[in-house]
Amino acid sequence: MDRSEIKSFIAKRVAKELKDGDVVNLGIGLPTLVPNYLPEDVHIILQSENGIIGTDTVTEENKDPVHVVDAGGSPSAIAPGGAFIDSSVSFGMIRGGHVDATVLGGLEVDEEGSLANWIIPGKRMPGMGGAMDLLVGAKNVIVAMEHTAKGNPKILKKCRLPYTAVKCITIIVTEMGVIKVTDQGLVLTEYNPEFTIEEIQAATEATLIISPDLKPMV
Repeated sequence: MDRSEIKSFIAKRVAKELKDGDVVNLGIGLPTLVPNYLPEDVHIILQSENGIIGTDTVTEENKDPVHVVDAGGSPSAIAPGGAFIDSSVSFGMIRGGHVDATVLGGLEVDEEGSLANWIIPGKRMPGMGGAMDLLVGAKNVIVAMEHTAKGNPKILKKCRLPYTAVKCITIIVTEMGVIKVTDQGLVLTEYNPEFTIEEIQAATEATLIISPDLKPMV
């Protein structure tokens, strides 16, 4: 797969996990592409932990680069009917289980469904943001990331980087496949036909359980 296609391919598949009316929090980077691929009959409410309910794509008509930013500090906008709330209320929504899904990137995940995505020791990082709260508060935790980093597996038996949260992930979507986290382990439910099952396992340190209902990614 051409590298230029990977992020959009992953975002398109993640979009299929979201349902009409869902309140969704998106992490920075790849997850912000997901709304571009929602079906026409699926409308979601985007929540930003810094205090916005109903964020929108920035356009020439609605941009306000000085005053409105998302949780990552990038320019944002408010959708019709959206609102500003205190950040403590926003985190109350998250911690109270009122966010239906969160889509986050990952540095590493492991076979227990734990995630490391906020710091690489020795490197300057912007901070954890709301990731720790989202991972334990959102009803559905979707990790959207590339399968490997410089050829090295990112889906491990145990995370080596500091955990953001443990046993928290619902599903992992990469350019190679869709992996569900279960009590039995990581189950490969969909695969990208550009890769063989053997190639996917070779790029994964954790052992994958192949679903009996395995199907191609669409």
